[in-house]
Amino acid sequence: MRARTLALTTLAVAAALTLTACQDDGTDTAQGAPSTAATAAASKAAPVAAPPSTAAPAASATPAGTGGSTGGAAGTGKPAKCLTADLTVTAVDATVTGDAEGTVAVELKNHSGKDCTIAGYAGVDLQAAEGTLSAQRSGEPVVSAVLKNGKSTYFGVSYPVNTTGGSGVRITKLVVTPPDETHSVTIPWPGGSLPVTDGSGSPVKVGPVGSAGQGE
Repeated sequence: MRARTLALTTLAVAAALTLTACQDDGTDTAQGAPSTAATAAASKAAPVAAPPSTAAPAASATPAGTGGSTGGAAGTGKPAKCLTADLTVTAVDATVTGDAEGTVAVELKNHSGKDCTIAGYAGVDLQAAEGTLSAQRSGEPVVSAVLKNGKSTYFGVSYPVNTTGGSGVRITKLVVTPPDETHSVTIPWPGGSLPVTDGSGSPVKVGPVGSAGQGE
């Protein structure tokens, strides 16, 4: 009878230990892994961070490296150069009695309606029946100037006077190409004839624009 009681007691202790172990397992599960309901509640309570924006930055209205004028005559405030089309070209005989050389004064008048810049030597060719004679530069210094609308500037063409008593070389046309231009203007030659030369060099000289005054 005592042996049976001891066996029952041992069985009861084992059952108690088994139940305690099961309760411990349930407690550990509750502490280590939240229930589905708890997880859902936590999700509702915690704010969700917005994903980083992937939109491209707005383009700048002014490209990098630019801003303002892009240069040229408008950017610098300096008038553009005088073109052949801007100028009225005329010439007069300006030889002074007694001078060893003849002189033709060439006028360049600005009729463009705007100011323009002019500087340097014009190209000058004298046309005759015998051919074309190109003037050489005099070597005088060049001065840049703004030619106002409606105003004129002048340069001189000097040549040897024919004193041989013969007809010499009769010049018929004067071809003028303004400085830094490729278009020419052909006008009548107002001066006298040139003496016949051996052709070793041009006896005609041209001064820079602005080197002569009206009537000089």
